[in-house]
Amino acid sequence: MASGLTVREREILRLVVTSFIETAAPVGSRPLVRRYGLDLSPATIRNTMSDLEEAGYLEHPHTSAGRVPTWRGYRTFVDELMQTDVLGESERGLVRAEVERLLAVDDAAREASKLLGRLSNLLGVVLAPNLATGILERIEAIPLSSTRVMFVLSLTGGLVRTLVLELEAGPQRAPLDALIGLLNERLAGLTIDEIRRTYAARLDDADDRTSLVRVILDRSHALFAEQTSPDRLRVAGAQHLLAQPEFREPADLRTFVRLLEDEHFLVELLEARAVTAPDGSPADAPAPVGQAVVTIGREHGDERAGRVAVVSARYRVGDAVGTIGVVGPTRMDYARVVGIVEHVAALLSTP
Repeated sequence: MASGLTVREREILRLVVTSFIETAAPVGSRPLVRRYGLDLSPATIRNTMSDLEEAGYLEHPHTSAGRVPTWRGYRTFVDELMQTDVLGESERGLVRAEVERLLAVDDAAREASKLLGRLSNLLGVVLAPNLATGILERIEAIPLSSTRVMFVLSLTGGLVRTLVLELEAGPQRAPLDALIGLLNERLAGLTIDEIRRTYAARLDDADDRTSLVRVILDRSHALFAEQTSPDRLRVAGAQHLLAQPEFREPADLRTFVRLLEDEHFLVELLEARAVTAPDGSPADAPAPVGQAVVTIGREHGDERAGRVAVVSARYRVGDAVGTIGVVGPTRMDYARVVGIVEHVAALLSTP
């Protein structure tokens, strides 16, 4: 037991955190006895809660006789005391059908964020896979007009990237097909990042009688451009989060709105892969794909997120990796949210 708590202290802490998550009200000793039918006197529980408060696991709001969890209390609950909720078979079936549907839409990441928001009643956040690590399977070119051509990059795992380029002179079908054949011969099997760094050398000796290769070289910064993280970010379900008691005060609401408006910081919250040591310091330990990571309050390193918790997990599409997550108050139902995030991450992952 990393926390060093006694069996009784662990059980009382578990029940206090569980009760506070469910009710959002400070927890007193007598209500705890009645709620869970404990075979302990209120005085005994009160003494144990006092010991937990002295050790930094609970705190005592000035306006209430009850106690609430601190960051350390939540951290210990998540790491040692909770059991992840497994979704029921009927709910799993509904989620599976929903994920299969959203995988067929153009902006699957946006639909996935909406699904996470609905399932958790909190904020669903999705960072689409980084295509820079995706391996190119083939390039296709589809003429749209006499001067416009849509290039389609198909990556492993079913990922697709499209870009419409305006060409000064409309290419004929045969030279265009020859160009696509050359690109596939020289570039297929490489990651987008490798292509971006080496495409010039790989195409430098190509026969370019139609000047199409030169056009591609000139436009390659757009065709193989690296996506910025905010461009990959999708957020949904703010209305669920704003209904939480923690964000009903105007000052708290303004702080949270500022957090939502900072896309770079949201990306940092979502991609937090560190496991926190008992003293609160981060320790480098990237989580495997599909395994949820929970970061709580001060672990985010920014006062705006001091009352926010994030449950996130990476998912893999071919060779590209994205991240999904749920953002909510530190008083979130961690057991259920971890189960949701891990289940959806598993469904989103493809070979």
